[in-house]
Amino acid sequence: MKDKNHFLPLLIDMSDKKVVIFGSGSVGERKANLFSEYAKVTVVSRSFYDVFYELEEKYGIRLIKADAGKLTDDEINDIIRDAFLVIPATNDRSINERIVNLSKSLRILTNEVDAIGDVTVPAVIKRGGLTISISTLGSSPAFSRFTRRQVENIITPEFGDMIRIQDEMRTYLKAEVSDQRDRKEILWNILESEEVWTALEESYEKGFNTAQGIVRKKMSEKVR
Repeated sequence: MKDKNHFLPLLIDMSDKKVVIFGSGSVGERKANLFSEYAKVTVVSRSFYDVFYELEEKYGIRLIKADAGKLTDDEINDIIRDAFLVIPATNDRSINERIVNLSKSLRILTNEVDAIGDVTVPAVIKRGGLTISISTLGSSPAFSRFTRRQVENIITPEFGDMIRIQDEMRTYLKAEVSDQRDRKEILWNILESEEVWTALEESYEKGFNTAQGIVRKKMSEKVR
């Protein structure tokens, strides 16, 4: 039994990582939908629904028609070789366990369906440059989804817009304001401005212009 206290949340660049999914059921479909946008995905299954062909066309995922239970160890090893992550999601626990054991022998990480593997996939909220992950480490996937819905009501799309404003203003201030403490103060004034947040509810442009007004005002005060 894995110690859940040893799991550390990380953000990983998956753009050059190979992910292999075994199974095209509801779990396999969900995992394929998630990873296809970020990684090089291969899905192994006896058959595929239309959604997999759509992902093949959109993201270039690789589809291998094969019964995982009839593949030899060498054939499975050839498929998963060089993979960063393997996801056994067939409807047969013994096949899933076999794939896990083969993956571990090749020192490949696994995300398991019937147990806690090396990697757990959290519920994710993305708001522009902000990413929030939520996980119960398999204890209650329903609670993870419930929490995500609660947080989504608080972390509105304006949060992503504010990050964009902060990034642009930070770049501008680095060139115009030499004192790091002054730059930090101005950025916090923007963050805490109800006027900016209210403007962002209407549009990014209005929020940006309001933030610019704060910057001009604070910079003129520093010059005096």
